[in-house]
Parts: sequence; C-alpha cells; structure tokens
Amino acid sequence: MLNELSIKNFAIIDELHVSFGNGLNIISGETGAGKSIIIGAVSLLLGDRATTEIIRAQADTATVEAVFDISANKQMRDKIADMGFPDEEDLIIRRIISRTGKNRAFINGQTATLANLASVSENLINICGQREHQVILNAENHVNILDEFGGCLPDRLDYEGVYNQYRNIRTQIEKLHDLSKSREEKTDLLKFQLKEIQDINPQPAEDTTLADEKKVLVNFQKLSGWANCSYDLLYGEKDSVIVKLKDVQNQIKEIKKIDGGLKIADKDIEDSFITLQEAALALRDYGKSLFFDAQRLAVIDERLELLNRLKRKHGGSLEGVLRRRQEIEDDLNKVYSLEEELEKLSKEEEKIKDDLRRKALRLSEIRKQAAKKLQEAVNKEIHELNMPNAFFHVNFNKYAADKNIELFEQTGGDEIEFYLTANKGEESKPLNSIASGGELSRIILALKNVLSRTGSVASIVFDEVDNGIGGAVAEIVGRKLKAVSANHQVICITHLPQIACFGDSHLHVYKKVAKGRTITYVEELDDEQKVEEISRMLGGVNVTETTRKHAREMIKESKISKF
Repeated sequence: MLNELSIKNFAIIDELHVSFGNGLNIISGETGAGKSIIIGAVSLLLGDRATTEIIRAQADTATVEAVFDISANKQMRDKIADMGFPDEEDLIIRRIISRTGKNRAFINGQTATLANLASVSENLINICGQREHQVILNAENHVNILDEFGGCLPDRLDYEGVYNQYRNIRTQIEKLHDLSKSREEKTDLLKFQLKEIQDINPQPAEDTTLADEKKVLVNFQKLSGWANCSYDLLYGEKDSVIVKLKDVQNQIKEIKKIDGGLKIADKDIEDSFITLQEAALALRDYGKSLFFDAQRLAVIDERLELLNRLKRKHGGSLEGVLRRRQEIEDDLNKVYSLEEELEKLSKEEEKIKDDLRRKALRLSEIRKQAAKKLQEAVNKEIHELNMPNAFFHVNFNKYAADKNIELFEQTGGDEIEFYLTANKGEESKPLNSIASGGELSRIILALKNVLSRTGSVASIVFDEVDNGIGGAVAEIVGRKLKAVSANHQVICITHLPQIACFGDSHLHVYKKVAKGRTITYVEELDDEQKVEEISRMLGGVNVTETTRKHAREMIKESKISKF
C-alpha cells in the first residue's frame, strides 16, 4: 500500500507531501490545479522515462519519493531481497531527475535501474488512465490473470514440471544433433589432437621438473666450484672451520677446568662440530656427483620445446594440456555413443511429449471454463458502467490442441489475449488498443472489481475514470470503486461528486500564486471540508445551504452498503 508521496520541484509543485490511507482515496480540485501532475510523479516511480522539462523553473533537480507498506507482502519482500536490495517492512522508492542528465533511482536507499523500478512496482501500483501501459493491459500477463482467476495454477504447475523435463531433453537432443552434423569432420580433428598429445605423452609438472634439471646442467661449473670451495673451507684445508672449531672446543675445556662458571655445554659444541662435519661431507659428495652432460641437455631442450608447443595450442599450461586431453577423450566417447544416446533420448522425448500434451490439453480445458466465467463477470460489470453494447472476450489465439508441441511455452499451449467490442457493429479488438481514456478506465475498473480477490496489485490509481459519464452511472462507478477498495488501496482523481462522496479519505488539490510563482498544494479534508468540496463539485462557485444539504445526503447514502 502507498503510504506517503513526497514531491519536490516537479512541474508547478514546489514541495509537496501527501499521505494516503486504506480504502478509497479521492483526489479532487479545479482543472489545472495539478492533480494529474501528482499522477505523473507517481509514474516516475514505475520506471517511466523522464525529461528535464518536468523540473520546476529555476531548480536543478526534481525529486519524487514514495513509501509503501509491504510488511504483510512476503512475495514482494522476497522479490526485493532476491534483487539484492535491503529487505524492510517499508519499501522506499526515490527518483531524482537532474538537468545535467545524471538521473538517479534508489530502492531502500540503494542505487537502482529503471528496470528495477518497473519490476518492483508492477505488483505494487497500477495507474489506470488514458494511454497508460498497465500490467493488466499487457497481453503477456493475460494468461496469468486468467489462471489466477480461474484457479488453474495447480494444473499449470503440474504442466510446468513436465515442460521443464521436455525442454531439458530437447536441449540434449539438439546438442547431439549439432554434434552429429559435424561428426566426421570433428572426429578427425579430435583424433588428430589426441594423437598429438598422446605421442608427446606429457606428465604432470614435467615441464617444471625438466626446467629445474636444465638449470643445474647449465650452471654446472658454478655449482661445482661453490660446492668444492665450501667443502675446503669447512673441512679440507689445514686451518678449516672444523679444525678451528676443534681448537675452540679444547680451549673451552681448559677454561672449565679452572672456572666451572662458563655456561657453555660440551654437548652444544659437539653437536655443532658434528653438524658442520656432515655439511662438509654432503658438499663433497654433491660436488663429486655433478657433471656436465651435453647430450642430456639437448634432450631436455627438445622435450621442453615439444611441451611448450602443446601448451601454446591447449591452454597455456601443462595442466591445460592434460585437461584438454581428457576433454577430447570425453568428446570422442560421446561421438562413438552418439547414435545410442540419440535413440535413448528420442524414446524419452516421445514419452514426455505424450504426457506434456495431455497436461496441456487438460490445462486448456480448465482455462476455457475459467474464461467463460471471467467473460460473464466482466460483461456484467461493464454493462452497469454505461457500456451496454460492450462485450469483453477472452480470446484464445491458439489452443493447445491446435498448436505444435514444439511451440508450447512455460505457461502452456494456449495463446490468450483479452479482447473488447466497445460498440455494436464494431470489430473485436485487443484490450490494449482501446483509444478512449474513459472506456479504458471503466474496463480496468470492471476487471479490477472482478479480479479484486486475486491480490495481484496492491494499489490502483484511477485517472479519468469519470470521463464521459455522469448521473446514475457515476454513482455506480463510485460504488464499484468502493467495492474494489475492499481488497486494494484505490486512489481516484475525479470531478464528479457522485464518485467523490464514496471516499474514505479526500484530498483537495489547489494552486495559488506566492511571490510571483504558481504553487500547488494538497490538503486532506475533514468531514466538514469534505462537505464543502463536494458542494463545490455539485454547485460550482456559489455554494448554497441547499447544495450542502445535498452533499451531506450523498455522503450519508454512500455509507449504506450496496456493494
């Protein structure tokens, strides 16, 4: 539900804050006061594109912000969370339009795109007015509306499970067919690539091992010199480190004979002696083991070149080459078993197609029954709305029975669209092609009244619902708006007192000039102010006591349940 709307520097609105309540919210005011501007501001929150022309003169930006109560709407909260926005009981949507073109949008304080706004708001609020594109007018949504109205969703869910299985098998078959088309050519290429790798037969980390061995061969002289020199310094020379350490050991022993306070353990010196001796012997043996093998170096260079060639072709690393070998072997196994796999999948496909068609036909039959009920209910509504010759029709552009199963969709085998014949002798047309704003608003009102228990949209804004009607029909429209408001928050802009008197809350929009500038104001009316406004709507500028009495009587009558 839309709780609050804040507008700043938008058209003739300087700064405005409007609160909306449950039930039917009426907005009235003189023509040109700014009522439709408020609706235009709400449209921005639905993801509509904006131009700098909407920014109030002498301002750099225009801002629109709305607060929706979604505390009880778990589906909406889950959707917002799945989109990556903070999950709060209040949903805050804000748009900032800038003259620089750097427009911004926010959902719960986090930057959002226009697509995000459209996705979030489509189940929050509908603006039903002339040439507005609504969820209910979008033909893609008609099958969903019908299924929800007719209780078809369990059967549709059953169908979708089989449909997903079918699409999965079709995907596998198509992949195998693609493979089959180029099988011979691809098989030859795979065999060539596999043979090249198998002939070289690379081993894990072989290139690293060979590179380390090559490094030793290339640096043979340096390594041998360092090893021999180290051995001599430690052990081989007359005054080597070990000889000097032996002298140190003897000197320490002499010191300790005289002064036992020297805290150097004999074991520590002995361990150092043994460690250095072992290191010296290891260096000696290492030096002796080194030798330069020109033939081995050539073999390594040749082997590394083969491995590098493979790496350049297959992934840039030896690990990539080994992975590629496994992939090729797997692909070849698929090629070899292609016919067998295709035969197996084809049998599965035929079995699932039979099941899918049965479920699609059942779903289609249930939809036909639901369509008949929806037509009857909507036609009853629109006839009461002063459209006696109009006829609403749920058109099945394609039935599941007439449709190739390959063309079935996630929603089934039917192509459904709402049609309307507005007048006698006219051709039936898609609902979204209705030209008259008044007709469109009343059709939407009729649909909303019928679909009000589906809960598909939380808030509905009706603009121009009173276009071309009056008198008794206007009262019927008012009662129907009141009926819709039992299940949805309704915001209605109207010029007719027969509609305004049904409001649970009444907002009066007016404008006045302040400091040389025209400013729009919105005032929430109390009971007496509501009487005055409806009296104005009844009698114009000169409001009399008779008019006020009539207004009070209308308000009293509106509270008598006839819904």
